[in-house]
Amino acid sequence: MYLNKVIIIGNLTRDPELKSLPSGVQVTNISVATNRVWKDKEGGKQESTEFHNVVAFGRTAEIINQYLKKGSSVLIEGRLQTKNWEDKETGKKIYRTEIVTESMQLGPRRDGGGSSAGYQNNTNQTSQTSQTSKEAPKVDTVEYPEEEINPEDIPF
Repeated sequence: MYLNKVIIIGNLTRDPELKSLPSGVQVTNISVATNRVWKDKEGGKQESTEFHNVVAFGRTAEIINQYLKKGSSVLIEGRLQTKNWEDKETGKKIYRTEIVTESMQLGPRRDGGGSSAGYQNNTNQTSQTSQTSKEAPKVDTVEYPEEEINPEDIPF
């Protein structure tokens, strides 16, 4: 069995570029930065950033172009694809690996709004309700038992 699956959460490094294929299908190219933070042997904080080329087609491409801009947070789920071509000037083979988007979720907006158009409407209604009543909305919580789990009791 083979699997080619990528999930990243990061921020756009530039505004989306929307183009149209000759067939009429919309295509958007974006670049997403992800960060990794860890501690080295001496306990010092280390950080590295990776930049990912992402391509989306169809309605997903339109949504990305409409709602996202440089700095926006996004979750991308897709597959890796590597393209190659020869440079016209040098004749060298050039490779570009990109993530082909299969699904996407908009992240929280920096202005405090929701993560997408539908979610923003719910957020606005909640904020209007809480402003008039001056109380935080109630949230259902899950209470977990305080007993400890013994690994020997697990049947597998």
